[in-house]
Amino acid sequence: MRRKHPVIRQLLIDAAAAGMALIIFALFHHVLPREQQSLNVQIVNPAAAAVNETVTAAGTEENKTAAAEEMPADEAAAEATRTAAAEGNAFRPEVRTATASAGTSDAGRRGGPGRSSSGRQKNSGGKDGMNSKGGSALAESSGSTDEAAPETDDTPLAEKFADQFTETVVQTENSYSSPDISVTVTEVNEGNLTYYVADIYVRDITCFQTALAEGTYGSGFRDSITGMAALNNALLAVNGDYYGNTNEGVVIRNGVVYRANATNCDVCVLYYDGTMKVMPGSSFSVEEAVADGAWQAWTFGPALLDTDGSTISSFSSTSRIISANPRTAIGYYEPGHYCLVVVDGRGESAGITLPQLSQLFYDLGCTAAYNLDGGNSSIMVWGNEIINNPSGGGRESSDALLIAEVKSYE
Repeated sequence: MRRKHPVIRQLLIDAAAAGMALIIFALFHHVLPREQQSLNVQIVNPAAAAVNETVTAAGTEENKTAAAEEMPADEAAAEATRTAAAEGNAFRPEVRTATASAGTSDAGRRGGPGRSSSGRQKNSGGKDGMNSKGGSALAESSGSTDEAAPETDDTPLAEKFADQFTETVVQTENSYSSPDISVTVTEVNEGNLTYYVADIYVRDITCFQTALAEGTYGSGFRDSITGMAALNNALLAVNGDYYGNTNEGVVIRNGVVYRANATNCDVCVLYYDGTMKVMPGSSFSVEEAVADGAWQAWTFGPALLDTDGSTISSFSSTSRIISANPRTAIGYYEPGHYCLVVVDGRGESAGITLPQLSQLFYDLGCTAAYNLDGGNSSIMVWGNEIINNPSGGGRESSDALLIAEVKSYE
């Protein structure tokens, strides 16, 4: 029996197939969730302090493959940095003398950790530095000065901090040392205030790492600080700037530029040569940061010390941010020497105000310091345990700062 109307039948089949294709396209393109990734990921080459070819990563398999193909060059460059570190040259300043000068010790004015609190104070704070984060404390005080920059100290860290490192791993209840790392954690109780100071020396800057929740960049990813510490075999970990809670500012993690959006917050950059610089977001340039060899960069703030290392007593942030709270912050002495501070609050420990936190870092002897995310986020992990008393039991975050070995030592 002959089939009737073959042309009409074929048209109906074609129409049904086209409709199914449109449904599948809409499902995958608009309904199913897609991994959030940076639209302009750059991998920094530490050996040349330059940027490799930009990788456009929008979550497709092709882009993931392109990103993966860039990594071997980055890993090779990181190995070059580690090799230089073993020879004591990893942090040797080259052309960035102005940046390096911010970390040069002035023995006539600074007594190092434990310095008295009699240092001069300087009011500062940008009028435009107010937002949901810490705002800017440097907007009106970070311009150039007529003072001559101090001479930089080019002594290799292997020589300068030789007494801090050990030939093999030496570990105690509150300290750890190896050929590349030295960390000592101290709990301080002063009346109704409790805080923890991790004094850190690294001979290899790649030991100062950051971690992303679930190992992925994006606003939808969160993890515990203990989880990120364990996943990355960290000796020490604290919460970061919670970059995933906003779209503003710069995100550079382990030499990779994930984001560089406008911000009125202060920005903190840690470079491959070990220097650390805090600057207003209005004057931050990702191109300059990458050219100078940015290893990490955070957007939260505000800065806790002025550009000359003086305390800051006036902040333009909101009263909620300025008032006593749990805190996490990073301090910088000079290339290779840092500290991480976590302050308990909203309990037996009352927390600390921004002016008090500024004074604390000045008393510790830091030449620069930067406020990170605080409140319930403030957590310090030593080994596999949380050693502070996080407010509200703590909370998950999108990122963490880590100190971890990059080589194996017995």
